[in-house]
Parts: sequence; structure tokens; C-alpha cells
Amino acid sequence: MVTVVGVRFKKAGKIYYFDPDAIEVKKGQNVIVETARGVEFGEVVVGPKEVMEEDIVAPLKKVLRVATLEDEIQNKQNIEKQKEAFEICLEKIMQHKLEMKLIDVEYTFDNNKVIFYFTADGRVDFRELVKDLAAIFKTRIELRQIGVRDEAKMIGGLGPCGKSLCCATWLGDFEPVSIKMAKEQSLSLNPTKISGICGRLMCCLKYEHEMYQCLRENLPEPGEKILTPDGLGIVVESNVLLECVKVRLILKEGKDGKDDKLSEDIEVYSKDAVKRMCCCKRKEETDEKIIEEDLDQ
Repeated sequence: MVTVVGVRFKKAGKIYYFDPDAIEVKKGQNVIVETARGVEFGEVVVGPKEVMEEDIVAPLKKVLRVATLEDEIQNKQNIEKQKEAFEICLEKIMQHKLEMKLIDVEYTFDNNKVIFYFTADGRVDFRELVKDLAAIFKTRIELRQIGVRDEAKMIGGLGPCGKSLCCATWLGDFEPVSIKMAKEQSLSLNPTKISGICGRLMCCLKYEHEMYQCLRENLPEPGEKILTPDGLGIVVESNVLLECVKVRLILKEGKDGKDDKLSEDIEVYSKDAVKRMCCCKRKEETDEKIIEEDLDQ
């Protein structure tokens, strides 16, 4: 077991583990840490705790010190310089007529590097831009192209729900989201309905996905033949949240399971009150999953 503290460098940013190195560090304190980019200023969001060594990305960097008043002032000055650097870079981009959108600027705490984040539809030749910026700022310059999700995270905004974006307020890491999640939650597959302001599928589709998967377990699918307390029937609709199905009873079976005569009335049964006749669809889903796993390997 290794004792670590969790440090975050941006609001809703990813949490990184650091070795407190015998320094008494508490949650909520600002600290100066050593990172791969150099010395950085961050906030302790996870107090000292023990984790397994395999859960740590080696090498584990150290906390240099708890931030002093001078460090706090230096950090505020860096934030002010970032605003000025943003305007300068924006002007240079226009001069070079580059098809790129500047999103954010970040100074490392020790001012050894200035990082410019941008989005673009394709590759951008920014070599001349880097030369101009290096001549102005007299330090190392890095231009980093980011995706539309990271753009939304940095800029912020309001989601379709009317609240501030999850990624900009509390969501540390982006998790994979698929159209299958929307299907399993019986949501409209209209892209405008299930896409966030970044244009990608909404992250919140993931939040209830596991619960829907659990509730759908052994829940008959529409079109499936089942055995009800009143006899055989065909599922017309399934309600995942209520764990029930709407069924039309089979009054007379046709040949080979086709052309069944169904009742006009629709009956509602709970999941526990009916019995599935076969699990063909589940088997097909399992086979597809095995094929996908084989392809991944």
C-alpha cells in the first residue's frame, strides 16, 4: 500500500495522485507539485489515503510543499498573463490566416512553458505561429489540438437540461457513450435530442445505463412470445422502469408460430408474472458480444 493525495489542477479536471512525502497535507489546501510538465500549482481534493501500488501510474511524483502566500500571488499573476497571451495569440492566428479556433491558454506555474489549446477540422501548419509566439513570450511554446468535448469542458455552458455542463462542473473523465445506450433507455434517436452542445452524444446517457441493463434482465422484448397467467401472448411493449410488459393474448395459434390470431385487448403483466418461451434475442446479443471481444483482441 502507498500513501497518496489527490490533486486537481483545473475545475472539474482529472485527479492525479502524488506522494505527500512526509508533508502534512489536508483536503482543500493548495500545493506545489512536481509533474511531467514541470512544477505546477494545484488543489488537494482527496486527502491522504492508502491505495494499491497497481492503481498508481508510475513514477509517483512528489508534493514539493504546501502553497505559500507568494505561491498564491504567483498563481493569480499567471492567470492574468493567460488572458493577455490569449489576445496576442488570437491576433497572430488572424495574421497568419490559420483555420484554427483558440480555446484556452495555460501557463505552467514556473513559467517554463505556455500551452495554447485549439480546435481545428484537420491538420494545421502552425510552425510560423510558434516562432512568433516564442519571440514574444521568450519561453517554450506548445500548441495542443483538442477535441470538441474538451472544448466544451474548457469553455463551459448550459446543457439541454438547463443546468451547467457536467464536464465543466464536476465530471473529471469522459466515459465512452454509444447509441445503444439511448436505444436501451427507449429514447428518441433524433441526434438533436440526444446530443450535447459539443455535438457528441450526451454524457448523461451513461449515468443510468447500468440500472437499465439490470432492469432489462429477463424482461421480454416487443414481438416476443411469452407465457402469461392467462395463456400464451405476444409482447406489444415493454416498460423497463416499471418492469412490466403489455401483451396481446394469442386466441388461436397459426402454423409454425405464424399468423397467430391475437386478442384486441391489451393486458399488462409484471416481469415476475410471465415466463419467456425462448432467449434467442439474448443469445444473439451474447454472440455479438463474443465477436466484438474477439475483434478487440
